[in-house]
Amino acid sequence: MKLLERLVSSQVPKSVLLIRLMVGAVFLSEGIQKFLFPDEVGAGRFAKIGLPSPGFLGPFVGCFEIVCGVLVLLGLLTRLASIPLLTIMAVAIATTKIPIFLKSGFWKMAHDSRTDFSMVMGAMFLLFVGAGAWSLDAWLRRRSCKQ
Repeated sequence: MKLLERLVSSQVPKSVLLIRLMVGAVFLSEGIQKFLFPDEVGAGRFAKIGLPSPGFLGPFVGCFEIVCGVLVLLGLLTRLASIPLLTIMAVAIATTKIPIFLKSGFWKMAHDSRTDFSMVMGAMFLLFVGAGAWSLDAWLRRRSCKQ
């Protein structure tokens, strides 16, 4: 099986669209906000939590969130788009939620990380199962099978 066929194959119900809409919309929104409100959620936030080169990293992460969020929404190369999103979430959890856990305990961290946890689980789900029947991935798969 060709690599592209393996990336776009998915044998899951159409309802996966709901997970794609949730994950894609949140990441798209967060990416856009990194440009609209850089002091609060972009470079300024990255500087506050101690990430290196926040002036570069804020827009860089924002671009990935926008591009990968749109890909997930469209269901195009969904598995591939999930990987950078999971990386972004791993950094977010390590730099913001672990310190909350160490300072304030499990319950405060659990409350503050509910969106992060949902995004990680949603992106992992899409990585494992693919985009589903209502997606550009499925369309590409059907198209490649006809040839």
